[in-house]
Amino acid sequence: MSVRTPDPDWNGDEPVNQPAPNPTPGWLTDIELAEIRGRLPLLYVEAVPVRVDGLGQVTEVGVLLRANAVGEMTRTLVSGRVMFGETVRDALFRHLEKDLGPMAFPLLPASPVPFTVAEYFPMPGISPFTDERQHAVSLVFVVPVTGTCEPRQDALEVTWMAPADAGSDAVGDEFEGGRGLLVRQALASVGVLR
Repeated sequence: MSVRTPDPDWNGDEPVNQPAPNPTPGWLTDIELAEIRGRLPLLYVEAVPVRVDGLGQVTEVGVLLRANAVGEMTRTLVSGRVMFGETVRDALFRHLEKDLGPMAFPLLPASPVPFTVAEYFPMPGISPFTDERQHAVSLVFVVPVTGTCEPRQDALEVTWMAPADAGSDAVGDEFEGGRGLLVRQALASVGVLR
């Protein structure tokens, strides 16, 4: 049984019955994305932006405020999909710039190893993380930022909090999909919370 992907049918110099090339390779149309979300887990990167002192200890945690699909105000983290052909490092940098602005100046780690891997499921109860749209696997990083953060895209503001406040139950309950737990795990991974 052959598992090889067939080559396109060719008629002279032009392919026959082939779709027009995608003008933005790596991006999916809304229809393609909805179809894929129903069939495959998608790979995401998420970042917990932090400010550090001269010793590298976390002094503040940045969380995004946004309105969800039903108009409720919620907290979230920097996050987004990894595109086809994109490295994890490039995806992480792209989403940090997209969510925090071009002047955030993130300090990406020399070795892009996440502090945890979070699995999001559309059905509650399988893991602490949920996403009603899809099954997703997310590589989660703590990333220091040194510049000015001005949120873009769907974020309304970046709120900088003391680590104890960001890791509190009250703030954790404001996050969508269980991301409050990710913030607590992030702070524990850098020795701020126990």
